[in-house]
Amino acid sequence: MLPPQVIGAFRAMVYTYHRAHPRPMPWRETDDPYRILVSEIMLQQTQVERVRLKYAEFIRAFPTVQTLADALLSDVLHVWQGLGYNRRALYLKRCSEMIATQYAGCFPHTPVELQTLPGIGPYTARAVAAFAYGIAEPLIETNIRTIFIHFFFHGCEKVSDSRIMPLVAATLDRDNPREWYYGLMDYGAMLKQAHTNPGRRSSHHTQQSPFEGSNRQMRSRLLREIMVQPGITREELIRIVAAGHEAVERNLDALQQEGFLFKQGDCFRIAG
Repeated sequence: MLPPQVIGAFRAMVYTYHRAHPRPMPWRETDDPYRILVSEIMLQQTQVERVRLKYAEFIRAFPTVQTLADALLSDVLHVWQGLGYNRRALYLKRCSEMIATQYAGCFPHTPVELQTLPGIGPYTARAVAAFAYGIAEPLIETNIRTIFIHFFFHGCEKVSDSRIMPLVAATLDRDNPREWYYGLMDYGAMLKQAHTNPGRRSSHHTQQSPFEGSNRQMRSRLLREIMVQPGITREELIRIVAAGHEAVERNLDALQQEGFLFKQGDCFRIAG
């Protein structure tokens, strides 16, 4: 347990820095849970500056949860191009459909309800609840992990989130979780630039594999070609992506099972 004076000093340090060096972002200017969910899913494993541009484009195309639910998956994937990890776009589309049907268009409020949405884990559920509704639950993401490791785990390696979470809970400003978490994220982002990233001392730290030449790149290329040429055949795809027959077959089968594609004879189209 942390002494009250330590908690007070830690909060004062975070708030002082955040209020002097805020990072303006469009999703921080709204409490619309739909727009916050869009930003949170986009920000997973994607740089903030890239998300800033794509977020504005996405919201222009699909301004409400209902417009996204009604949209064609091919249109959603088209707008998503450039962010990578197309599975996140599929999950976001499925979230909107579930909210429109099972929740009658009313956005879920609690973290428990939010976690019933497709592809939504504990962090995203708690983040949306905090930023949209002011619900204070402890949560960890990369910048938050960085600041707690930097200040509370000097000289420690392989620090697990299970050791960090009690400190997040103890220091949480339950009267103002929205600003508190933005402050933690901003301070953590600064620490990554000012020091060798303390987050590397987390047991959950992994080095992202290169996109060039990866299976992720092949999946992205296949989806892009099918969006451009609906009804394209398997053999045409093999020729265009210049990859082995077995690898293309495996990815096409996976994309069908995940709900991206449907097949007519030997031709492929985006599902829906």
